[in-house]
Amino acid sequence: MFGGQKQKPESSEQYAPDQPGPFPHYCSAIPEQNDVRDYELCYDAKRSAMGRSRMRIRVPFLILMYWLWNGASLICASPRALGRFEFVEPHMGTRFQIVLYAPDAAAAQRAAQAAFARIAALDDSMSDYRASSELMRLSAQSGGAPVRVSEDLFRVLVAAQDMARRSDGAFDVTVGPVVRLWRMARLSHKLPDPVRLAAAKKLVGYGRVQIDARTRTVQLLAPGMILDLGGIAKGYAADAALTVLKEHGITRALVAGGGDIAVGDSPPGEDGWTIGIAPLESPDAAPQRFVHLHDAAISTSGDAEQHVEIDAIRYSHVIDPRTGQALTGRRSATIIAPNSTTSDALATAVCVLGPQSGLKLVNSLPGTEALFVTETPRGTKTIESRFPPPARAKPRP
Repeated sequence: MFGGQKQKPESSEQYAPDQPGPFPHYCSAIPEQNDVRDYELCYDAKRSAMGRSRMRIRVPFLILMYWLWNGASLICASPRALGRFEFVEPHMGTRFQIVLYAPDAAAAQRAAQAAFARIAALDDSMSDYRASSELMRLSAQSGGAPVRVSEDLFRVLVAAQDMARRSDGAFDVTVGPVVRLWRMARLSHKLPDPVRLAAAKKLVGYGRVQIDARTRTVQLLAPGMILDLGGIAKGYAADAALTVLKEHGITRALVAGGGDIAVGDSPPGEDGWTIGIAPLESPDAAPQRFVHLHDAAISTSGDAEQHVEIDAIRYSHVIDPRTGQALTGRRSATIIAPNSTTSDALATAVCVLGPQSGLKLVNSLPGTEALFVTETPRGTKTIESRFPPPARAKPRP
C-alpha cells in the first residue's frame, strides 16, 4: 500500500518506455491500416521505493501490450481514419502513459495535455510527499475540528473508507505513520525500531476518520495521524484522466500510472486492449497470461521491485495496516474492476488479505475479478476468481 521487453523506437519521435528525454513527449501518428507495430510497456506496481524522486517505468507485474496485425481479421477499415498517439509525463512518483486514437495530432495533443493537467492537479492535492498538498494539510490538522476538503479528495476518502470497511482494515489510508518507518527501513536496510513502530501503529485505524457528506468535511480524531493514498490515488487519477479524454471526444484510449491501467473503447478493429501479466517467478520474462479489456480497469499489487531483504527475509513495500508489518514472501494480486479507483484499492486489499479472504472479498463485489499468485516451496501457486480465460497474443517475430 502504501506505499517487459522494450521495443526499439522506429523513429526519433516514437516513445521508448525507459528512454530518458524531455516531458511531455508524444509519438507521431500511427496509421490504422497496413501498418504493423508492437507496443509494450511495463508499469511499476504501486509506489516507487524512493517516492517522487524515483521515476522508473519498469514494473514487472502488469505489462501492457498492444499488438496491431496486418490480417484482415484483426484490422478493419474505419469510416474516419484514426492515428495512434502516445504521451508520457511524470506524476505521482511514476510515469503516466496515455495511448489514444484521434483524427489528427492537434486533437490528440489537446486531449492529452488536458488529461495530464488533471493528473497534475490531483497529484498536488493528494501527495503525501508535499507538505503543501491538501492531503498533508488535512493530516496536519489531525486531532482538531472537521476540515472541509475538495470534491476529489472527498470522493477518494469515501471510496477508501468503503474499502477499509469491506476489507476489515486490510486497506486503510491511515497507515501513513507506519509506511514512513518502512520507507526508511528500505533505504537503511534496517528493520524499524520496535518502539517507534508500536507508537506509529497506535495512530492507525480507519475508524478514527469521520466523514460528513452533508458538509463535505473530514475529521481525523487522533493527533499525529497521517493519511497515505498510495493504494488508491493513482487509480483515481487514471479514471479522471480517462474522463477528460472522453470530454475531448477521445473514447479509444488507455491511461496507465504505476500498476494501474484504465481503458476506454477498444482500439480500431480490435476487441479490446491486450494486457499481459508477467510470471511472478521471473518478472522480466515474457508474459504467460493475457486478457482483453475495454471500458474497464486492471491493477496489480505486489513486491517484484519494491522490497528489501534484511537478515535473509524479503520484506515487501506493501504493509498490513492491521499489524504494522510489511508482507513477507512473494505474492501478487491482479484485479479487474469497472474502474481503476476500485481495482487499485482492491488489489492492495487482496494482496494483504491473501487468497482465501481476499478472493472472498472479490466475490462480494459485482464486476470484479482476481488473479492471485504466490510463491510456495513447490513453486508458484495461482488462484483465480472469475478471471477471464487466457487470451491469445503473439508478438511479431
